[in-house]
Amino acid sequence: MPVRVDTPAAVARQQTEFGDASQYGELSGEYFTLAAGTDISALLEGLEDDLCQCPHWGYVLEGTLTASYADGSEEVTEAGELFHWPPGHTVRAQADSEIVMFSPQDEHAEVIDHMLGRLDESTR
Repeated sequence: MPVRVDTPAAVARQQTEFGDASQYGELSGEYFTLAAGTDISALLEGLEDDLCQCPHWGYVLEGTLTASYADGSEEVTEAGELFHWPPGHTVRAQADSEIVMFSPQDEHAEVIDHMLGRLDESTR
């Protein structure tokens, strides 16, 4: 990420043109931990295209994540990198991972509720 301010007391980095959230309303801040090998694809089954349709912006604190998209493309994000996952994705953890993420709260609450329902179904 480009450094904008670099002094002995502080370093400020800024990534511009990182996605537009203006049409989504309120955002939620989220902290996720995912164990190595976690793949959320099965939890997204039943959503449009069986993918998360909520965009996310975030930062990988630890680990490596792969986002897969409807067109078959993939994007790997590693510790220390920013990410933007547009609607139409799923995610798997290549290593134990921690992320901070910002998402449209209403849209992502619906996705999380759906995932919780899928988890509940799998424990019956």
